[in-house]
Amino acid sequence: MASQLLRLLGEEDYQPLPKVDLSKALGLPADDRGDLRRVLDDLEREGKIARVRKDRYILPAIADLVTGVIQIHARGSAHLLSKTPGEDDVFISGENTDTAMNGDTVLVRLMHEGAAQRGQERKLEGRVVRILERKNPTIVGTLQKTAKNFFYVIPDDSRLTQDVYVHPGEVTLPRRPEVGDKVVVKLEPWESRHVNPEGEIIEVIGPAGDPGVDIISIIKRHRLPTEFPPGVVAEAEKIEERVHPNELAQRQDLRDQMIVTIDPDDAKDFDDAIQVERTKSGWRLGVHIADVSHYVRPGSRLDKEAYERGNSVYLVDRVLPMLPEALSNGICSLRPEVERLVFSAHIEFDRVGQPTRWRFDRSVIRSQRRYTYKEAFQDLRKPPTDPLSQHLHTAWDLASVLRQRRFAAGSLDLDFPEVKVWLDEDKRPIRLEKIENDISHQLIEEFMLAANEAVAYETKSKKAAAVYRIHEDPDPDKLAEYRELVQSYQIKIGDLTKRAELTALLQKIKGRPDEYALKLGLLKSLKRATYDVSPVGHYGLAKVNYTHFTSPIRRYADLVVHRVLAGIIDPGKKGTPTSVDLPEVAEHISTTERTAAEAERESVKLKKLEYFQLQLDEKNPEAFPAVIVDVRSYGMLVELPDFVLTGLIHVSALNDDFYIFDPVRLRFQGKRTRRSFAIGEPLEVMVARVDTYKQQVDFYPAPPEPEPKKKRGR
Repeated sequence: MASQLLRLLGEEDYQPLPKVDLSKALGLPADDRGDLRRVLDDLEREGKIARVRKDRYILPAIADLVTGVIQIHARGSAHLLSKTPGEDDVFISGENTDTAMNGDTVLVRLMHEGAAQRGQERKLEGRVVRILERKNPTIVGTLQKTAKNFFYVIPDDSRLTQDVYVHPGEVTLPRRPEVGDKVVVKLEPWESRHVNPEGEIIEVIGPAGDPGVDIISIIKRHRLPTEFPPGVVAEAEKIEERVHPNELAQRQDLRDQMIVTIDPDDAKDFDDAIQVERTKSGWRLGVHIADVSHYVRPGSRLDKEAYERGNSVYLVDRVLPMLPEALSNGICSLRPEVERLVFSAHIEFDRVGQPTRWRFDRSVIRSQRRYTYKEAFQDLRKPPTDPLSQHLHTAWDLASVLRQRRFAAGSLDLDFPEVKVWLDEDKRPIRLEKIENDISHQLIEEFMLAANEAVAYETKSKKAAAVYRIHEDPDPDKLAEYRELVQSYQIKIGDLTKRAELTALLQKIKGRPDEYALKLGLLKSLKRATYDVSPVGHYGLAKVNYTHFTSPIRRYADLVVHRVLAGIIDPGKKGTPTSVDLPEVAEHISTTERTAAEAERESVKLKKLEYFQLQLDEKNPEAFPAVIVDVRSYGMLVELPDFVLTGLIHVSALNDDFYIFDPVRLRFQGKRTRRSFAIGEPLEVMVARVDTYKQQVDFYPAPPEPEPKKKRGR
């Protein structure tokens, strides 16, 4: 019916028709009109058709209409992320967002005159004309009260710029909501941007300052699942912890091989293991990945739940796993000295790191050691003393060659340091630890990239329907805007649409105080990596073939790829996703991945803010090393490299002198002391203020240490 409908709407003499007339034009019997309504609704949500005056239907392009998901920025403006592949994003000014909220599916009419008036001929601009689907029927925020006893909720999401009016007195809940509580609000229909939205409090999370309430608020806001349904848990617990002997007989036996895992200190599930051997012509790499697809069969309760979740979510104080613990920490976890089923990628490389051949097997292994990254790093820093440490050094020899080769091919070095937040028993942050991307991390990264690339080549060359990890080429306009930002830092650079110029820039800024800020700006200028059924390649990694194969415990994409690969190496094997709608899977897991990444970032950011707030509360603030990364008339942006955090020193905090802003040299200079603050200068800072609503920290320069008094000579 959908194809018939689209053909009708595409006819040259078609005039916009309502549902009833469409039914007649298609010659549908009365019994099929309910199906027509459902098809119309689906096609409208997908952006393939649009509703115009008096609910008549047309093809969107005819009326300059486009459907997509709206992404609202903190300042109120927005972009429409088109649902049609290859179409550019559409800019929407704050006054043209109507009542759209971040993540809503909306219908937008293009406004060619708006962009032209601003001299932006190539930039699409539009205005929201209809909300097709609300992403969030609820919001999470903090209950407040005006002087006139009107109650409202300030949303935690800064992209929701309007407060929501509520009536807590009408709520019947186990505990009456009080001012300062974190609450969940069910939104009522919001029709006019000129009035604030209203809603009903349906849950009280707890007082905003209580331990753990902040993370629970993030979970509620993103509607992340915290418990597995009983049927899913029961299905997982039926799986035997030991590997069945019958299964061992059908697999390649690698139990006597030198195979190890390398993971973070606090990792609980280990889904990848490695082995490396030298050969006469180079190296042989084995990447062994937990064979989750053996245990999680298509259509099972476990499979459906894993699909809905899409991926595991790693919050600062907990993990919300994709699979129940019986699998993720049990039979699928490649713990040392126990038999485990794996999917193996065997890849041979020549001396310059060029892959020469590969094969894939379902195997059984017994990991000989579980390294932490710190242990592996320590072993790699000293000469090998035993077979295991020699194996590790051999592995790094190969990984270092692969890494050099990858960057020589144009891969972008966009690694960012991470900050681990250590919490006490009350979930208060007590320490922030910067995790560097050292050679132990790089070793595993290169091997996982190699396996993912080999699997992608295999599925693509065999023309198997699969899911790929893609990163499309960037928008030239956005790169041009980023180039202007780079030039404002007094950095000379060429045309960034040329990969060589982009890699040259990354080399040029390496080690600079403003490196983090500039790399972050570049990341925002690039398109987001996502999942798709079309193997268009990965721009950031400079790879023509790329997929995700190496983490099936925590990513549904990898589980799907395992099933596809199983069907290639053994066409008669059950469990391949032949009946799965892969485009729908790709879109769904792209969405769950974005949600997870946002929740993870928020949880770390909130605990960083809490850490600095505790500095203020203790009234014994510590001085932190910082670097000035930008200077504006109102103050300076400083980066705290140990915490990967950017904050503001407002000009009013420079109170030891009268400072004059120099817009040419981008610096402040004291009128009396001649002390200056300029981009790139290191300094020590102390916490001045923490704004949890705006999620920012303000600092002030730490007072200089007094010079010791000189002793008078006798």
